[in-house]
Amino acid sequence: MTRKANIQRKTGETDIRLDLSLEGLGSGRRDTGVGFLNHMLDLFARHALIDLDVQVQGDLHVDDHHTSEDTGICLGQAFDEALSDRAGILRYGHFTLPMDEVLTTVAVDFGGRYAFAYDAPIAADKIGTFDSELVEHFWQSFAANARCNLHVLMHYGSNAHHIAESVFKSTARAVRMAVAVDPRSHAIPSTKGVI
Repeated sequence: MTRKANIQRKTGETDIRLDLSLEGLGSGRRDTGVGFLNHMLDLFARHALIDLDVQVQGDLHVDDHHTSEDTGICLGQAFDEALSDRAGILRYGHFTLPMDEVLTTVAVDFGGRYAFAYDAPIAADKIGTFDSELVEHFWQSFAANARCNLHVLMHYGSNAHHIAESVFKSTARAVRMAVAVDPRSHAIPSTKGVI
């Protein structure tokens, strides 16, 4: 099974090309123009075991908001496209990840409906030059476009970089579990017969 997606999205704020393969090893190039976002996408691809190539031209002269938001949108659309009718996947995934002093749990359901719950506050306004509020906004944009339930809960932690990294890594691991091929069933994982 080869599950891939190619997304192109051009607006007055961003021009994005994103290629995704769910059967990967973390390879690909992440070039969003935002160093911290590139780093987080590198972590996500590696821990989700996906191949991800992202190229973004964004209005960074304004700030990082549109680039981060639209990259999240495109990544969500790519998952939605690659998963198609969701037949044969485990559908649910969860992971609790320690990142130094931070502990974060993420749970995901690729059940075709959007819901987003996020409780991973970052006290610092910035992580380097990156607006820390964009971590939450990125994942909200992803969940809405992947048509999934995504719940993020930081149990405790203090370092802004570690919190962001724990969110991306634990989401990656939960997603990796949820999109894995079910060895016992090729059916759509719902009693409704459709997602």
